[in-house]
Amino acid sequence: MAQTKERWIFSSLFFLVFFGYGGFFPLLSVYFRDEMGLTGTQIGAILSIGPIVMVFAQPIWGIICDYTQRSNEVLILAVAVTGTIGLGYLLLEQYVWLLLLAAALAAFQAAIVPISDSIAMNYVHRVGGDYGNIRLWGAVGFAVAAFIMGEMSDRWGLVVIFFGFAGALWLSALTGLALPKERVAFDLNLRTGLSRLLKLPRFGLFLVATFLVFGPVHANNVYFSLLVQDLGGTLAGVGLGFLLAAGSEAPFMKFAAKWIRQRGLLTVTILAAVVSGGRWLLYAFEPSLSLVYVSTITQGFSVGLYIPAALEYIRSIVPKEVRATAISLYAAAGVGLGNWFFALVGGAIMDHYPIFTMYMMFGVMTLLGAGILIGVKRMEKKARSAEADSLI
Repeated sequence: MAQTKERWIFSSLFFLVFFGYGGFFPLLSVYFRDEMGLTGTQIGAILSIGPIVMVFAQPIWGIICDYTQRSNEVLILAVAVTGTIGLGYLLLEQYVWLLLLAAALAAFQAAIVPISDSIAMNYVHRVGGDYGNIRLWGAVGFAVAAFIMGEMSDRWGLVVIFFGFAGALWLSALTGLALPKERVAFDLNLRTGLSRLLKLPRFGLFLVATFLVFGPVHANNVYFSLLVQDLGGTLAGVGLGFLLAAGSEAPFMKFAAKWIRQRGLLTVTILAAVVSGGRWLLYAFEPSLSLVYVSTITQGFSVGLYIPAALEYIRSIVPKEVRATAISLYAAAGVGLGNWFFALVGGAIMDHYPIFTMYMMFGVMTLLGAGILIGVKRMEKKARSAEADSLI
């Protein structure tokens, strides 16, 4: 009974955090373009500075958690402050100040997903259960928020996204007070960890693939709303698109463990990458709005399966003592550097070409990442064959 309650607390936390994200970040680019008149390059710079700040901020939060041994309290603080900083966009108009505010928001946001994921995974490994069944509520929250805030923005203006963001994160901070206490050790020794991880070619190649596959996924969260508008959609239509896309992640996350057992970790990541690349190439050829809505369902396959499979693969190939460092580098490659690069370059492309050209670049890069994953799988087969020969 107690475990059921604790799992619902975790699920509620993820729902509320990603509800805040889902109603805010997808529509922020529309606010910058339509309400503030910023260029594509300026939008790309503002929305890409966050991921690069997170790369440097996340290890600092890990050190704070290790030093204080109060991961729950650090998480609650970061969530509450992030929501409060989001309201600052309503007070600023100059590009430089918007850039600085985005960096400040990212510095605190950087703590939320790594710490909450670590607490949840520690809890699951301690008491049993499926991490995917807990984490899927984040996808549900994101989807529901995108739809609701899209509808509300059409009625009352884009200003509502800032209050929705702050309110959801403040509620999630209150929910965090009820989380079970988990002893989370990040143990981020980058010098020792890097030296050991660099001796694993498969790990390095997997990071490159994640950069190429997951960078466009996160950049799409920035620009998808502009794509829908350019194809004739409304803000409510933007919300519908994100509802279908993010909502499709939950069912796939729920059955991810079964798929992984049946197909294998790398096979699942390869399939997810190919599906994702195909989606971006579809957008490059100016499809109808109805076809875009139908295609968003593939996000469940490409994201809902890639995340759990990638995390499990990394845990399986790296030594236990550098596992935390490996997971941090994985997050930095996809959510950090990949997000930064593709959001920044995508914004620059939009200043000179239609948004469809940007999606062509996304598709080509994602399929290149899929090719690298195929190479990693072949390395795995050779390694297993060598081990089998040595036992004969």
